[in-house]
Amino acid sequence: MNFINTLISTLASIALGLFPLLANANLASDLNDGQHVLLIRHADAPGYGDPKGYQLDKCATQRNLGDYGKKQAVIIGDWLKSQGIISANVISSQWCRCIDTAKLLNKGPVQISPALGSFFDDMSLEKQQTKELEKLIQSKLNGNNNAPLILVTHHVNIQAYTGKVVNVGDMVLVKVNKHGQHLSHQMYPSP
Repeated sequence: MNFINTLISTLASIALGLFPLLANANLASDLNDGQHVLLIRHADAPGYGDPKGYQLDKCATQRNLGDYGKKQAVIIGDWLKSQGIISANVISSQWCRCIDTAKLLNKGPVQISPALGSFFDDMSLEKQQTKELEKLIQSKLNGNNNAPLILVTHHVNIQAYTGKVVNVGDMVLVKVNKHGQHLSHQMYPSP
């Protein structure tokens, strides 16, 4: 009986030790299957909304990443690397805090897309913006590019698309249909 208890305990320890490796393999494998996308809310940018009169082509007029947000974005990139995601097809909202977050992930060149832009200032754009997001996902995933697709955007966009409220730096792995529409999701809090 003692041998059996020891064997069970040993097997349980091995299984628990392998669990993080399996979780890591699953995120990387999901992002390479052509049916998943990772949405990331930009890292910490102190304040709320953008200053009145901000301009998308002038970062100094916007709410930007603070020192903590810059460190947070690097940590997210390192965490993704530990999950097996070395490089990715990274697309960002045109807001500077998203672009900076996307670049600091260090997963490759960053593309900019208005489909990821915030509609915080005009919530009536929610449905239209969400449709644009679906079209972007559809075109990128159907482009037969096996690289993981990472989209850096805003909380309003992620909430409209998935129904989940996210904090700065949080990630949502979304399974999509062939039209880029949300089927299911899994949350990953900012590391």
